[in-house]
Amino acid sequence: MVAATILVVDDERNILTSVSRALGLEGYEVEVAGSAEIALDKLDKQTFDAILLDVQLPGIDGLAMLDELGRREITIPVIMMSGHATIEVAMEATRRGADDFIEKPIGSDRLVLSLNRSLEIRELQQENRELRRRYGASEALLGQSASMDRLREQIELAARSNAQVLILGERGTGKELVAEAIHAGSARAKGPLEKLNCAAVPEGLIESELFGHEAGAFTGATKQRRGKFERAHGGTLFLDEVGDMPPQMQAKLLRVLQEGEIERVGAGSTVEVDVRVVAATNKSLEAEIEAGRFRADLFDRLNVVPLKVPALAERADDIRMLAEHFLALACEIHDRPGKEIAPGAMRLLEAYPYPGNVRELRNLVERLVILTPDETITEVQARALLPMGSNAGSRAHFQPETPLREMLEAVERDLIRRALEFRGGHVTKTAADLGLERSHLYKKMRALGIHKPGAE
Repeated sequence: MVAATILVVDDERNILTSVSRALGLEGYEVEVAGSAEIALDKLDKQTFDAILLDVQLPGIDGLAMLDELGRREITIPVIMMSGHATIEVAMEATRRGADDFIEKPIGSDRLVLSLNRSLEIRELQQENRELRRRYGASEALLGQSASMDRLREQIELAARSNAQVLILGERGTGKELVAEAIHAGSARAKGPLEKLNCAAVPEGLIESELFGHEAGAFTGATKQRRGKFERAHGGTLFLDEVGDMPPQMQAKLLRVLQEGEIERVGAGSTVEVDVRVVAATNKSLEAEIEAGRFRADLFDRLNVVPLKVPALAERADDIRMLAEHFLALACEIHDRPGKEIAPGAMRLLEAYPYPGNVRELRNLVERLVILTPDETITEVQARALLPMGSNAGSRAHFQPETPLREMLEAVERDLIRRALEFRGGHVTKTAADLGLERSHLYKKMRALGIHKPGAE
C-alpha cells in the first residue's frame, strides 16, 4: 500500500521537525511548508492526502488558507493546529471545512489518531459517493416510463435553483435518492449533504440533532456539539419524514428558514448558516395542516418546489428494467454467479402490487438471488417467495385477447400448485384443504397438466 503524503504548514521550525519525525515513524510521507503561500505553491505541483495547518501564519493565515482551499476545490482532510486559539476560532475553522482542531503542544498520539481518523472518514465518504454514483442514483432514476421522464426533468430543473424542495411519495419510492440527485446536480454539490430522519429521533433530542448544543446544556452534554445545520453549511440538509417533526420544532425550523441562523441548545448567541433544505414525506401535509399537526407557514416555506415521486404501480412498465438491475447488483454483492429470471417469474414480479415500492422490489429480487440455488429463477420459486395474500397470481393470469376459459384454467392451475406446495406435495391433505375427493384432485391435475406436485 502506498503511504499517505501529508503536507505540514507551520512557521515554527521545531514544529515542522517534531511533527515530521512523528509522522515518519508512523509510515507517512511528509512535506513541509513555512507559510501558506509556499503550501499553496506545493499544492499546485503535487497531490497530498491531508494537510496539517497552523492557524497563525505570516501573510495568509490558516483560516484564509482554508477559504483558498475551498475556492480551488481541494477537498482533502485539513487538521488545524494552534497554541493560542479560542473556542470561537476552532468553531470558525470547522465551519470553513477543517476536519479537526489540535492544540499545541501537540502530542504524537493525539496527532496520529486524528490524522488516521480523518483519512479513514474521507476514504469511506469517497467509497460511499462512488457506490451511490454506481447504484443509488440509477435506482432512483432508472426507468423509461413517462412519469420517470418527467421526474428526471423536474430534478434537473430543481437542482439548478437554490430553492427549498419538498419531495412527496409513498414509502420505498426512493425519495432520499432523489434528494441526493438534487444535491449532486446543484451548485452546492461540493458542499456537505447532511441527513436527518425526523421520525427516527426522539422528540427530546431532535433540537440538539438539528442545531447542536453547548457543553452542560443538559444532562449528558459533556462537550460542545455541532448540529446538522452547521455541518451542512454551504451544502444541503435533507429532512426525511418531515411530517413527523414535533410542533415545537416546526416553529424553530421555520425561524431558521426565515432568518438563516441557528442557536445551539444552551447558547446565548446565534450562528449564521447557509443551507438549502430538501424535505420529504409520505404523508399528505395538507391533511396534517387540517388536523392541526403541521404548520401551514412551514409548509409554504418548504413547498417552494414540490416533486412527486411516482409509486411503482404508476410505472409498472419499469419493473422489468428495475428487476434486472437489482438482479445483477444482488449477484455481485452476494458473490453469486449470474442468474436470470424466467418469463413466468418475471410476469409474477410485474403483476405484484408492491406496497413497499422500489425498495420492496429490490428486497424481493435480493431474496430470490440468495434463496434460489439455480441459475434460472423459476415461476414456482418466485411465487413461493412473494408475500402471502398478494394478488400477483390473479393479475399475472390476465392476458389480453385470451378466452376466459383459458384464464380460469390458469388460475385454477395456479391455486392447485400453491396448495400442493403448501402441503409439501401431499395430495390427500391438499385435496382436503380444497374440499375435493382425492380422485377428483388427481383428475384435475391431469386435465390441467400438473403431472407431479409442484411441477411447472
